[in-house]
Amino acid sequence: IFKVLNREFAISFLFCFGENTEKMTKDFAVPPVVFPSGGSPAVPNVQQRRAPTAPYQPPRPSGPSSIPFMSFDMGSAAAASSATQAGPFGGGSSASFEDEEPLLDELGIHPDQIWKKTRSILNPFRINQTVHRDSDLSGPIFLYLALCLFQLLAGKIQFGVILGWVVVSSIFLYIVYNMLAGRNGNLNLHTCTSLVGYSLLPVVILSAVSLFVPQGAGPARFVLAAAFVLWATRACSNLVVSLADGGEEHRGLISYACFLIYTLFSLVVIF
Repeated sequence: IFKVLNREFAISFLFCFGENTEKMTKDFAVPPVVFPSGGSPAVPNVQQRRAPTAPYQPPRPSGPSSIPFMSFDMGSAAAASSATQAGPFGGGSSASFEDEEPLLDELGIHPDQIWKKTRSILNPFRINQTVHRDSDLSGPIFLYLALCLFQLLAGKIQFGVILGWVVVSSIFLYIVYNMLAGRNGNLNLHTCTSLVGYSLLPVVILSAVSLFVPQGAGPARFVLAAAFVLWATRACSNLVVSLADGGEEHRGLISYACFLIYTLFSLVVIF
């Protein structure tokens, strides 16, 4: 019985396998493999690379007014820089640092003029008015910083107070003179600020000297401050009278205004 069953099972398995094979052959048509005459199949050259192509560059404009295309090639940049240094005619650099003006002159700071104006204030009886005709603010700013520095050494932080007094004093002197001179006044605010600032030199010296004067010596400090106030008043009034038109007629009032200005500065120093 088992032999008969095994034989029947084998026959049915072979019959089913043959039918499935025929169906797969009908469903999937596999093309035959054809070999070349050499006997080996042709293998494509996978390692073959494409030739590199040049990068894209837009067309250069022909018109002179259009903006040229800037290439990022390092060689062309180096050539352009060397051509710039060589000058338009190939005769060296077109501009050198020796031909340029000093930095202080470009900023409008002239140390020689500042020194001449400062030195003219040292002698209140013989002041050179000609050097003060060209007003500037470089010297007054330097004296303002020096006064603030000496006050800082004395333990007083008064940068804003002193700057405020300088501005108010310049406006005050400008208003006083123009009220006295009327329409004939030729003293502008810039010149007033320059004169007030340069005449601040005695107050700066007073601030430096007061560092060595003890706080208990009250009368001595007042006498010293009065001497420097008179010095600054005479210097500033002489400059205003000599530079302004018709200032000689109002010398007394101008001197009184200058006296008030530098008295306030001296009070800031001694207190």
